[in-house]
Amino acid sequence: PELAGRAFQAMGVSLVIHPLNPMVPTSHANFRLFVAEKEGEESVWWFGGGYDLTPYYGFEEDCVHWHRTAERACAPFGDNYYPDLKKRCDDYFFLKHRGEARGIGGLFFDDFNELGFERSFAFVQSLANSYLEAYVPIVEKRKDTNYTPEQREFQEYRRGRYVEFNLVFDRGTLFGLQSGVGRIESILMSLPPTVRWIYDWKPAPGSREEKLYTDFLPHRDWLQLGTE
Repeated sequence: PELAGRAFQAMGVSLVIHPLNPMVPTSHANFRLFVAEKEGEESVWWFGGGYDLTPYYGFEEDCVHWHRTAERACAPFGDNYYPDLKKRCDDYFFLKHRGEARGIGGLFFDDFNELGFERSFAFVQSLANSYLEAYVPIVEKRKDTNYTPEQREFQEYRRGRYVEFNLVFDRGTLFGLQSGVGRIESILMSLPPTVRWIYDWKPAPGSREEKLYTDFLPHRDWLQLGTE
C-alpha cells in the first residue's frame, strides 16, 4: 500500500564469476537500492544484496576465510548482523527439490533500511568492499591447481544446480522473465557457459566429490571451525 501511486527507481550491481578451473569456486555478489517517491511525502527506500560462494571441490580454510571476512564486514554495525544474514543466505540459496544447498553461503539481506539511510548505505558499502577481500585470495590460491577431465565434468554437473536455482527460485531472474520488459540476455548472463546433467548420478564413496555433499553443502558454523 505504501508504494501505490509512487514513481520508483531501482539500481544495482551484480557479479557472477564462473571460473574454468574446478578448484576455484563460483562466486556471486549483488547490491541494490530501491526508491519510491511521491511529491509531498517521505521517500520509501531499501537496500538489498549480499554474496555467496559455490565450491565444487571444498577446502575448509577457504570457507573459513570467506565467512570470517563476511563477519568482519558486518561487525562494526552490530554483532547480530553476520549470524542473521548468514542464516538468510543459507535459507535462500537452497534447492528445495534437491534437498541441498547451492554452496556454502555467505550473506543475504533484503528490504534493509533499519539503520537510516546514511548508516544503511555505509553497511552496504562495507559488505560490498569486503567481497574482493573474501574472494580474490581464494582465486589466487587455487587458480593454478592441476585438475583432471573428470573433475571438470563434475564442475559442469554441479553447475547444473546453479542453473536450476536461478531459473526456478531466484527472485531477480523470475521477476525479469515474468515482467515482459527485461533484457533477456542481461537476465540470463549469470548462467554458466557450459553445464551438464547426468541422470541419477551418485558420487563414489569416499571421493572428494562425495565430500562436497557430506562436509561442505550442509549448513555449518564456519567461524567455529576456524577456532578449532
